[in-house]
Parts: sequence; C-alpha cells; structure tokens
Amino acid sequence: MTFNYPQGDDWYLEDKDPQSQNYEKNFHFDFSELNGDEIKDVVKSYVWGNYITQNMAVSGIYILMGYFKWFNRFAKKSNIKTLTALTNMQICLFMSYINTVVSENTGKKLSYITRKNSLDSIKSIIHWCQVHKPESVPDNEIFTGNEYTGINQKLHIDFIPDEVLLQINNALKTEENPYLKYGIIILESTGMRIGDLLGLEKDCIKPHLISGYTISWFDHKNRKYHKPIPVRFECVEAVQKLSEVTEHLRSECDEQLKNLLFVHKPSKSQKAGQIVQIQHMTLQTWYKSFIKRHNITDSDGNLYHLTNHQFRRTLGTDMLSKGVNINVIQEVLGHTDPSTTKLFYADVKDRDRAEVFSNIGIIGNINQLDKSHFDNETERLWFSENKDTKAALCDGYCTKPIVDGEICDRLLKRQKCYTCSRYITTPEYLEAHKKHLAELERQLAEGDIYGEHYKEHFIPTIETLKIIIERLEGLKNGC
Repeated sequence: MTFNYPQGDDWYLEDKDPQSQNYEKNFHFDFSELNGDEIKDVVKSYVWGNYITQNMAVSGIYILMGYFKWFNRFAKKSNIKTLTALTNMQICLFMSYINTVVSENTGKKLSYITRKNSLDSIKSIIHWCQVHKPESVPDNEIFTGNEYTGINQKLHIDFIPDEVLLQINNALKTEENPYLKYGIIILESTGMRIGDLLGLEKDCIKPHLISGYTISWFDHKNRKYHKPIPVRFECVEAVQKLSEVTEHLRSECDEQLKNLLFVHKPSKSQKAGQIVQIQHMTLQTWYKSFIKRHNITDSDGNLYHLTNHQFRRTLGTDMLSKGVNINVIQEVLGHTDPSTTKLFYADVKDRDRAEVFSNIGIIGNINQLDKSHFDNETERLWFSENKDTKAALCDGYCTKPIVDGEICDRLLKRQKCYTCSRYITTPEYLEAHKKHLAELERQLAEGDIYGEHYKEHFIPTIETLKIIIERLEGLKNGC
C-alpha cells in the first residue's frame, strides 16, 4: 500500500478530534534521526496511516514515537537500516540493550515500563506493517509474546491505605488550594480519570428524579458522556464551591472554557496571566506539594506518593468490600467490559481479603504456642517470659514486638494488628473484639467527621473482626 505522507522530516500534526482533550493542539514529529531511508519510510507510513484513519489519537502516536527512539538508537549501534530482515535474535539483543542502557536525563537505567513500551513501539509498527505494508517487514513472527513477564498478567493495584486516606481527609479541612480541596472530594466520590476531572463542567450536577443528586461527565476514553451516577451531598457541595471560586475567571475567559470548573490564571509559565484549563502535570505537582505541606506519610514514615488514579482504584476496591455487584462497579468506573473491572480491581481485592483471613492468628490457649510460631528458640523463650507484660496487647499478644532493638512500627502506629503474622488472639479476648466491632459499626451508623468515603474503609476491618469472633466463639464452645 502506498502512503502519500507529507514531504520533509519535520511534521506538525494537529489533533482534529473535537472530543479530544488535545483538540487543535499540534504535535511535532522529527524523523531526521531515523536510521536509514527504509526505516524512515516505514515509520512515516505508520504515523501517517494511523493519523489519517484516526486509528490512534495523535497524542498516542506521539508518545509511541518517543519510546521508539530507543529502538532507533539500537538500530544505529547495530547498523540495522531495514526492518525486512529483522529476526528474533535481534529483538533479544535489543532487549539486552534497553536493559542496560542509562538515560541521559535521569542518569539511571530505564524503568520497567519504559523498557516494555520501547519494545511495544517496534512491535506495534511491525504488526501494523504486516497488514498495510507487508513488503517492509519480516513475513514470520519475531516476537514470542512474553518478552516481559508483566505483559498480559494481572497487576497489583495500588489503592490508598486507610491511614493515608485519613491523613488526606484531615488535611483537606485546612487546605487552601480550592482545586485540590474540592477536586479530591469529587475524585473520592466518583473515581473519574484525571482528564475527565479537569474537563468537568459547571452543570455536571443534576437533581435525581426521586431524591438526591447525580453527576455526569464526558468520558474522554470512551468518547461519550458517562451515565449519571448518584453522589453524596459533599460531592455536590464541592462542585458548587468550585463553581463559585472560578465564576469570575469563567466570565472573562474564551468561549471554549466558559463551562469548565478547572480553569485558573497561572502566575508563572509561558501562559502567566492568561486564563487556561488546568493541565495534568499541574495537578500532579499540586499533589506533591499537598503531601509535603501536610506531611502525609506511609506506614514507613516516608512521604506518600499520591497519584490521581489511586482514587479510582480505591473507590473500586471499597465498593467490592461493601459487596457491590461487579457490574455496578463496572458501570461506575466506566469500563466497557466487566472483565476489565474483574481483572484489574475486584480480583485483586478478593485475593487480598483471602490473604487477610488466612493470616489471622487464633489459638485456644496462649500456653500452647509451639516453636512453629517463632523464628528461633530465643524468641520463644522471650515470649514465654514476657507474654503477660511486654508481649500483651489489649486484645491479644504479639510474638515479636521488638525487632533489632526497636519496637515494631506497625504496633506503635496501628495498635490493631489482626492480619500480622506475629499477632495471636485467644478466647479470653472475645469480648474485647466484640466491643471493638460494635464501636466500628456505631461509627458507620452514626457518621463522623471523616465523611462517608473514610467510613467505607472500616468494612475490611469489620469483616476481619467478624471472622475472628466467629472462630473464637467456636473455640469457646468446643466446636
């Protein structure tokens, strides 16, 4: 197939999709560094073919070409000037190259995702050419399909831990940046993607036909408006407050920005003094300063690395913890296929919950602990001497509260260690567990200062307590 692409090596391709987040933005493609005229022709055909057919978004093509630079550098070092004779051996050598190369920008080796995407770039080009330009690429398959073990495997989903979410919600009470303050509340309630949040319009909230309110937004990934979903009043209030804060800006800005909530007037940058839509990188920078300003830390005491997508993941896993049907979670998150929800959200939570229950340490008599519960004989002897003093907790025992001379950080911070392998509880603490369960259920019923989203994080602890109580009652009753 012949592609009549533009002349020259410098292309500026405009995003002409009105529903794109990059509408009317120009992307610069520089092909001058490509190694050999044949490779240059193949790559130009790939870029132009996907651009004119809109098979890929311009931004997506641009990002892919950014990763392709690593294969091009390898091609130059290996004197590869055509893709026709490319073999699996050369692909293996390319993988060895990107596994060892050091980035001039960071001074470090390439990350796993960069290496994977670099391989995917050449793979995408060759597979596209096998259909549209077969004479330019190998006839046989040169990829094994499992070059990186992470490809097509389930991912570990990084949702926000309970203690971190509590710190975030406490910090929001005094946060002065309205885009952060109200944006995070909206994210906790809806789990929308970052591009959709920044494109949120002032009239996104509508009264529900029966009671309450719903929110709807444009889903840029699926190119359609998200089906309205019910939201709590705190989310409705956040949208209203943000609308009030930006009203004076929207009255002065260009027509295309007048309905957007996330507009501001930056004091620095090339667009200082202009009213513009807030960009992804700006919000991410604000996240970093927010975390640092409020000293929000993880369980190890390090500043927490917060990303927009974690709110989405947290909402999905929380809904599953509450027993919400997988199809409802799919609808809220806007997945086109429920298998996506199950693969990347629900299944991970299911597995975590199974591990939680398997780690619960329960025994009928604390004096019946044997050496299998300890790492060595010294620890067993220490516990025997200190089980009624230093090893005793309010609702059980810790078989190893001191590590390398330091008291366990988790023990100091959390107190409740139900899922720790060092924690043991017995029937004598049955009433303490019941009391704690009743207190959590009371907080769920009556409400508290942290809001609904925080309360939803009580659910896994409540489930664990119910399992503990059930097993302890079984021991007490001789079952």
